[in-house]
Amino acid sequence: MQQIFSLTLLFAMITACSKKNSIPASTGSNTSHTYFVAATGSDANAGTISNPLRGINTALSKANPGDTVIVRTGIYYEKVSFPKSGRLDKNITLKSYPGEKPVIDGTGLSITGKEALVTISNVNYIVFEGFDVCNYKSSTPWVNINGILVNNGSGNITVRRNKIYNIEHNVAPADGRSGHGIEIIGNTSVAMKNILVEGNEIHDCNTGYSENLTINGYVDGFIIRGNKIYNTENIGIDAAGGYAANSVPAFNYARNGVICDNELYNIDMTTGPIGGAHGHGAIGIYIDGARNIIVERNKVHEADRGIGIVSETDAYPTENCIVRNNFVYNCWRTGIYLGGYLNYTTGGTNNCAIVNNTVFYNNREPGAFGEVEGEIRLTENCNNNTIKNNIVYARPENDVFIHKYTSTGSNNIIDHNLYYTTGTAKWIWNGVEYADYPAWKTACGGDGNSTNGIDPLLTNTSLPDLHIQPVSPAKNSGVVISADINGTTDIDGNARIVNGKIAKGAQQ
Repeated sequence: MQQIFSLTLLFAMITACSKKNSIPASTGSNTSHTYFVAATGSDANAGTISNPLRGINTALSKANPGDTVIVRTGIYYEKVSFPKSGRLDKNITLKSYPGEKPVIDGTGLSITGKEALVTISNVNYIVFEGFDVCNYKSSTPWVNINGILVNNGSGNITVRRNKIYNIEHNVAPADGRSGHGIEIIGNTSVAMKNILVEGNEIHDCNTGYSENLTINGYVDGFIIRGNKIYNTENIGIDAAGGYAANSVPAFNYARNGVICDNELYNIDMTTGPIGGAHGHGAIGIYIDGARNIIVERNKVHEADRGIGIVSETDAYPTENCIVRNNFVYNCWRTGIYLGGYLNYTTGGTNNCAIVNNTVFYNNREPGAFGEVEGEIRLTENCNNNTIKNNIVYARPENDVFIHKYTSTGSNNIIDHNLYYTTGTAKWIWNGVEYADYPAWKTACGGDGNSTNGIDPLLTNTSLPDLHIQPVSPAKNSGVVISADINGTTDIDGNARIVNGKIAKGAQQ
């Protein structure tokens, strides 16, 4: 098999994702200072632990490279901004006091245009860690509300272990309902590099047409790891290209990133006003016009759709991405989705791999056209994609294993999968339905080494627990493509390939 794409630029990030290291260099200096902030403090104080400052921004104005600002429990009604950069080996760090919960609260704060409660703009070597960021709301049309905003060429940024909630743009869709829990936007000619977003929790935000965690524009090198996102009215995580993030077309897409070890659930567009027109249209993890992205070891469930490597824009196909070793289950529509939007765009999905995933009991309701979208869905202009080693476990009632809608696209390789349902096995290729497995293989021109109708023996289909039992027929029955494509670790962080063998599905 041809190599899908070169991962040279991603090796360091994948290693970091697997070993859970941070990207930015750690702080360290014999001359560094620590400033303390407390709700009972005063900005006239020295900023020591016994004489703390009152304002977070006041402390940040004093901090120099290598310095740390530590904030005690309390509510801080201020829009926080980092005025200075750190430098290599000397981050500027803003973090919570160990075991305490400082809250940056937007209640009563004004919003004009595009604003955030925490802004990291045109600075480098910054760490922001351990805060609640919440209650930033507006009913003003056409503003853009963010919990945390990183932009203007910032690099070597860590956003870690924060809770972001109640970020709300409470207007009608026609009035530009939009916002983000976290937005990372490369809007200059300077590439944003070494961006780490890990261990955060984002929930209950009214983001309208926008997303909860967004990477857009000229962002070149990022890890989105170990976050939990739930109770959302639109997309969970989005790596995007082709929108108005950057005025230079060559810079206008995110690239070279890893999205791993996240959990997303209750990603439900019908909970907000956008869903009135679109139904269950949100996607848990969404790669839209971005390139060279790895999506691995995530759990996506109870979402409108699970994982998408899709394109909404004509000039920005999604390319050179790998979706591997994920659990995707109980979504309202499709589990994993490739291609351009039907009757809308021609961008498509090219040179991507969907390997070693376990997709289970998706398609709880019909799609936008009344059709079953399928556990794995291919729409317009899918070219040179590989779909291998997946466990595809369909609902017994009116489900479809793989659904390719149109005759556009070519050279999509499908093989070595395990298909199972207690209902009627069905596939759709170029709009034609097949219930006969040999006829399906002839139609798609592949799948000769896949199996149909053999129970993969998942650990528990009621909970569900999508791990496989030791005697599962999926055990060691997959095909090893390469560590670059299959990955080095499975859904649990264990070795993905053992003694030259690999299991089907997300668990070795």
